[in-house]
Amino acid sequence: MNTKLIVGALGVFAGIVIIAIVNPFYTVGAGERGIIVRLGKVQSHVYGEGMHLRQPLTDEVVLMSVRVKKDEFNELTAASRDLQTVTTKVAVNWHLNANTIDKIYQQIGREEDVTARIISPNVSEVVKAATAQRTAEELLTKRPQLKDEIDKNLSERLAQYNVIVDDVSITDLDFAADFNRAVEAKARAEQEALAEKNNLEKVKYQAQQKIETAKADAESIRIQGEALEKNPKLVELKAVEKWNGILPAQMLGNSVPFINVSR
Repeated sequence: MNTKLIVGALGVFAGIVIIAIVNPFYTVGAGERGIIVRLGKVQSHVYGEGMHLRQPLTDEVVLMSVRVKKDEFNELTAASRDLQTVTTKVAVNWHLNANTIDKIYQQIGREEDVTARIISPNVSEVVKAATAQRTAEELLTKRPQLKDEIDKNLSERLAQYNVIVDDVSITDLDFAADFNRAVEAKARAEQEALAEKNNLEKVKYQAQQKIETAKADAESIRIQGEALEKNPKLVELKAVEKWNGILPAQMLGNSVPFINVSR
């Protein structure tokens, strides 16, 4: 009885193994493409998402992702046009051309092979070439233009390998210590010069204010002088305006009254 059970169990297991081996169905998942390698030869058809048929025993199914991937390159050292050592960190977003997965696999391999054999060396060459065309200061002040050039040149290079560049980001630019100190010193000098300029402008403004005030005072005196010449009694009016209403306690005999009231 036990022997029969063991034989039966082995039979079921063998049947499952045989079905698994000769199963003609396979599934391509979301964000993937599938190709068939038949007896060692890559077939020229790319299979999209869903269930497909294969020839059991002769067909090997290779699945490759066509989703966007991100590779980071942190030690791209090059010399600028003025011979400053620059280490650039770059991030590249890319994906495989979904329609040419068969050619990519046949010529290059899987995704990790694409990164190692195609993307990495091309990123290094493009970054070094772009760096060599600029001075260290231009690399700092014209970073967007540097990014655009790297993006454009890398896209053109990788397109021939059926690799599509989605975006390139320059995550860091690192210079030698001497250059960093020089940049900091220049920035301080510019800030100090700007402060001096602002102080000078302030002094000029204050001086101009004094000049304008003096001009206004002189003009006021001139106008008042002309008014007094035309109307002498205006002097008495000014005196009345300034008088506090209190007469002197004593007046000398020859004193002239404070106000001459004319009739």
